Amino acid sequence: MSQDELIYDWNALPGSHDYAATRVELDDETLRDGLQNPSVKDPPIEKKIELLHLMVDLGIHAADIGLPGAGPRARGAVLALAREIVDHRLPIEANCAARTVRADIEPIARIQQATGLPLEVGAFIGSSPIRQYAEDWDVERILAATRDAIEFAVGEGLDVMYVTEDTTRSRPRTLGRLFSAAIEAGARRICLADTVGHATPAGVRRLVRFAKDFVAATGEPVKVDWHGHRDRGFGLANALAAIEEGVDRVHATALGIGERVGNVEMDLLLVNLHLLGTHDHPIDRLPDYCRVTAEMCGVEVPHNYPVIGDDAFRTGTGVHAAAIIKAMQKGDGWLEDRVYSGVPASIVGRTQTIEISPVSGLSNVRYWLVRNGYDPEDEILCDALFRLAKKCDHTLSQEEIEAEIGRVQGEQAPV
Repeated sequence: MSQDELIYDWNALPGSHDYAATRVELDDETLRDGLQNPSVKDPPIEKKIELLHLMVDLGIHAADIGLPGAGPRARGAVLALAREIVDHRLPIEANCAARTVRADIEPIARIQQATGLPLEVGAFIGSSPIRQYAEDWDVERILAATRDAIEFAVGEGLDVMYVTEDTTRSRPRTLGRLFSAAIEAGARRICLADTVGHATPAGVRRLVRFAKDFVAATGEPVKVDWHGHRDRGFGLANALAAIEEGVDRVHATALGIGERVGNVEMDLLLVNLHLLGTHDHPIDRLPDYCRVTAEMCGVEVPHNYPVIGDDAFRTGTGVHAAAIIKAMQKGDGWLEDRVYSGVPASIVGRTQTIEISPVSGLSNVRYWLVRNGYDPEDEILCDALFRLAKKCDHTLSQEEIEAEIGRVQGEQAPV
């Protein structure tokens, strides 16, 4: 049978979004928003540079390389990352975060002048009524800050992305006034921010349509970004909804690290866009990207984390293992990688793994023996390992299996 006949894809029925014809850019926020997570470490510049190169390897289009207005350490890191991009001619664009105040924008302008690297300023300010009330702001004050900051940035030769914080809880009329002021002042990109992870996919669609219609009515060449958090668990779904509604760029972080519970997971976004036919760049370096992030930030990747976790392509279940083994026996790698996996392990440089556990069948045992150089037809050995697994409350480790093999072989040896 052909591969198309083996999987009926409800995701691609007539009327579905044509991802293959969609082109969306990705902005990696790991080195800025990601490092705002209260449980992570701010890594040394060498590790940040290593991660920057991995972003390039994955075909990520842009990176937020920091908020230099935060202080000397942040400023030094941004300068080093900018120089790395220039010195190695890395094919990745760079942007820096800033409050809508000149004091935050000025160091970005100095770094651009020092390195020659074109930088985009992500100038952010709260726009929701709840934020206005808490801060004792009114819309006129926000508008004045917006105009002054953007005009200053443009005057310094910087590109500007105007970020309305808490966009997903902001009034349409307020957003319209802010977008107008920003575009008139010279912003060439607006960013819709789900700052507290409030939005649902339906809300994202409405907001993106509103923003795109507003921008189209201005006649200006202004792009629209989506920046989402995952407080309600909708991060990835919201990002895909934004893409389907036509945003130009989506922001995300490695492993979803970020403020509170974090942002859209760049790794999972890459996998999904790759499978949907939108991101055609190889993503086999994805495990390295996640490993470096975890190591440098001092976070642990859960064993059941999709695609990257230790258990992503690992099974000890008899029924699952039997299907994978039968696929292997057909000599069809494509089939083996998909019969019990929605994500092919091979696209991220991994393989399907079969273990021996309390829910395993004899097929698991024989498979393990073959893969590790033992005789799968040794019935005494198979029976011993099978009985051991059934008595345990966990998946057997390599050491436990080897010890049992040694015991059985010792009993079988002639005296």
